[in-house]
Amino acid sequence: MSKSLHSLVGAFLLLTAATGALAQQKDATGCNDHSLFTRMPGYWIHHCKHTQFDSYAFKVAKDTKSPVEGQYWAISYYPNAKLESRPSELQILRNFQNAVEKAGGTVVFADKNLSTYKLAKDGKEFWIEVTAEFTGKHGLRIVQVEGMKQDVVANAEVFQNDIRATGHAAVYGILFDTDKADIKPESAQAIGEVAKLLEADPKLKIAVVGHTDASGSVDHNLKLSQNRAQAVMQALIREHGIASPRLTFFGCGPFAPVASNDAEDGKAKNRRVELVKQ
Repeated sequence: MSKSLHSLVGAFLLLTAATGALAQQKDATGCNDHSLFTRMPGYWIHHCKHTQFDSYAFKVAKDTKSPVEGQYWAISYYPNAKLESRPSELQILRNFQNAVEKAGGTVVFADKNLSTYKLAKDGKEFWIEVTAEFTGKHGLRIVQVEGMKQDVVANAEVFQNDIRATGHAAVYGILFDTDKADIKPESAQAIGEVAKLLEADPKLKIAVVGHTDASGSVDHNLKLSQNRAQAVMQALIREHGIASPRLTFFGCGPFAPVASNDAEDGKAKNRRVELVKQ
């Protein structure tokens, strides 16, 4: 075999090997399908992202997006190089739509190459966005709606400084079950810091004031905020031995916001417990 022919054959073999590798492309490291969906046949995951808490703005109308907070996934699918027939944008979107509707979900918004879906499954709420390209590439954005686990809690010293400066202090580490006045177990640290504040200054008397966002009716939110404030007061008395005459409670509902209720992050700031010096 001549030297030039040998080189040509070698190049051909390398090209064949490379094409075969593309045809059997493996998913990006650490990437998997979301449990809600299987994948289109002949596809691999090019890249992905998963965070325990994030916000994503889903398209809900032609010129309107709505931010949703919770556990977040982003998955990008590419067709294998040797996929004989690549699906159209409509075929991709319709596949996901049928899967969502079969599971009891609904279409929130649909356009030529983007659809937004909403699905309730196993007691959890999911928002889903599917985008598709004419090349066959398509992506998923999924948010499982849930509140953030509070990792940072202000301490008694911070509360004391705020009360000295402004007469009140916001406490964001006290969490409740959705639409209820039941205090979540992870609130123990924050309530403990409020107790430390009161123990450090025996003359201090406070009103525990509950606040909500503007979702729902005013009457409901007023009652909810009052019940939550009372629950915190009772926890201070029952679990930390704070004398009841030093405490009172009040519910402001949505009437003292500290941020706009038009966005989820603003609503989260408005849902709070405050300590007001008496």
